[in-house]
Amino acid sequence: MPTINTVEILGVFLFALLGLTTGSFLNVCIDRLPQNKSIVHPPSHCDVCQHRLAVKDLIPVLSYLRLRGRCRYCQATVPRKLLWAELATGLIFAFLYWRYGLSAELAVMAFYSCLFIVVFIIDLEHGLILNKVVYPGMVVALLLALLPQSGLTQWVVTGVANAALGGGIGFAIFILIALASRGGMGWGDVKLVGLIGLATGFPLILFSIVLGAILGGLVAVALVIAKRRTFKETLPFGPFLALAAMVTLLWGSNLLSWYLGLM
Repeated sequence: MPTINTVEILGVFLFALLGLTTGSFLNVCIDRLPQNKSIVHPPSHCDVCQHRLAVKDLIPVLSYLRLRGRCRYCQATVPRKLLWAELATGLIFAFLYWRYGLSAELAVMAFYSCLFIVVFIIDLEHGLILNKVVYPGMVVALLLALLPQSGLTQWVVTGVANAALGGGIGFAIFILIALASRGGMGWGDVKLVGLIGLATGFPLILFSIVLGAILGGLVAVALVIAKRRTFKETLPFGPFLALAAMVTLLWGSNLLSWYLGLM
């Protein structure tokens, strides 16, 4: 009989493979959703020569490395973001399995990781937070609030109330910021924070907002120091909110308890 450690290692490996494959599908969503294209038709093809990709061209990570980041048929450069999205999803899935095992928490966190990866990359690349991503995410977050999930949601009444409170507070805070900034913050960020509030609940939505602001500020200062950006240029806030949301879902309760303990 295999030992527990062997089973765990096998599970991590299999979920890493599942994550790589899922990352390949997320790349389709990331490429097509901003262009209002279907994510199921036409089949995967080269955007330059339009040649349909064979199965051997679609093996996550390996196809990119074997072809050295170029199309097999026209030698056009394949965006490196495709590789990073697949690797990130694979690593995240492997970590989630290692942390949660086969459980409802694993499924919930896998869903949120996919959702926030899509938000992260689309906003970073296009400066867009799409309703067609955020609104379905809100619906799923409310449905998940009905489930008795340890550490993520609570029982039906408390879970729904907590999710609604988190979403409402996050939404209200960012509406005020958007109005005060007079265009400095997009309405996509407002809706994204509403989604994050539904996912994290209260008071963790406040932790997500503060953490997102800190991450965004640190990156902005680093870019200015590196002379890659000036203070007058703006950064999309969505990627930092998405990253903060994942950190909050994974460790927010522990970090908040630690902080309150210091107080």
